[in-house]
Amino acid sequence: MTRLAKFFRATAAGTAMAIAAPVLAETTYIHAGSVVSDASGDASGPATIVVTDGRIASIEPGHAEPAPEARIVNLSDKTVLPGLIDLHTHLSGDPSGEYWRAAVNPPEWYTLIAAKNARITAKAGFTTVRDVGSRSDQVMQSLRRATEQGVVPGPRVVTSARTIAIVGGHGDTNGFRREVNDALATSFACTGPVECAEKVRTASKYGADLIKITATGGVLSQQGRGLEAHFTDAEMEAIVDTAKSLGLKVAAHAHGARGIEAAARAGVQTIEHGTYIDEAAAEAMRENGTILVPTLMAFQGIKKNLGKGFYTPVVENKIRAVSAYAETIVERAREYGVKIAFGTDAGVFPHGENAGELALMRKGGMSDREVLASATTVAAEIIGLESQIGRIAPGYSADIIAVDGNPLEDVAVLEEVDWVMVRGRVID
Repeated sequence: MTRLAKFFRATAAGTAMAIAAPVLAETTYIHAGSVVSDASGDASGPATIVVTDGRIASIEPGHAEPAPEARIVNLSDKTVLPGLIDLHTHLSGDPSGEYWRAAVNPPEWYTLIAAKNARITAKAGFTTVRDVGSRSDQVMQSLRRATEQGVVPGPRVVTSARTIAIVGGHGDTNGFRREVNDALATSFACTGPVECAEKVRTASKYGADLIKITATGGVLSQQGRGLEAHFTDAEMEAIVDTAKSLGLKVAAHAHGARGIEAAARAGVQTIEHGTYIDEAAAEAMRENGTILVPTLMAFQGIKKNLGKGFYTPVVENKIRAVSAYAETIVERAREYGVKIAFGTDAGVFPHGENAGELALMRKGGMSDREVLASATTVAAEIIGLESQIGRIAPGYSADIIAVDGNPLEDVAVLEEVDWVMVRGRVID
């Protein structure tokens, strides 16, 4: 046997042994001062959470002696709880009234912005986000993969990627000269049931986890034709039915009451914003199991920039119109018996301030426990991951945060998160 043949034989044998050898599990012992494992329960006393290969292996009372080679995280003066879930984010954007930037920023820019905001969001305690509308094709699908593989620090990403809109509506490019509008126009605007169904299939083809539509006009777009229904009933039904055939849910941006009602009748899973929700709209939501994601922080964020030249006059007029109604969205929804889940519209206001939504929901009449559930167990169920996230329990993903105080007694303590783990990885 030649020297070269012996080398390849030895290399092959070493490789086979390496493949056959068991890989040592990576284990972390988290010593917690107290654990809120589920929003429906109470805080425990001192406990140990054992995390192995990104999943929770066990929860034990007291501070257990770690196994050999295990890492130890000392959170003995903190309350430990499941990571929070934001159902309405736009990680690839930052607050700006300069709509013309769409004409000058390349897709690569939005990818970098999304990576920046992913880390900021995770550090704020949000270990999963539903991103409902990105600035460019494939940005969020790429970020979803990067955070999953640990290439970029950030939350678990569930994304609709682009938004389906009517031609010239909220979500389609407008505000420029015609030739510029045409050059920048989204490929996800549609007219008629057949074309709208095709857009759903295209979104699915390119990796969307859910479908996002703009069922009504919007506040921050440059068209000023009101905030009522945009799609026809037939178009919305085609979107929802096609999504259902592909195993996808539909989230509907909706401000006007009749647009909310129409979207709920069509069978969308969630109404985003719900500004003008009334009794008839709420009845349609209850009958169809549609859930409200109120995004109160968005309204707070945009109001701060009124009168400063931040927005165009057409946008300022719409902000002033919705502001009074935005104050009572949660209060009205509760009065009408509509189920509420947590979402913020981060990107309209600065990323990392997401937890400010919690106190605003409480101001609307929800208890601390209800608010915490809306951002954990309820949100997890909406995105179909209730057996993986939203609780601290054996077998669940190690999406864990730590704070001072007890969020079941004062949910505002979640505005200052001290430690974050996503999928078993500590976010530094």
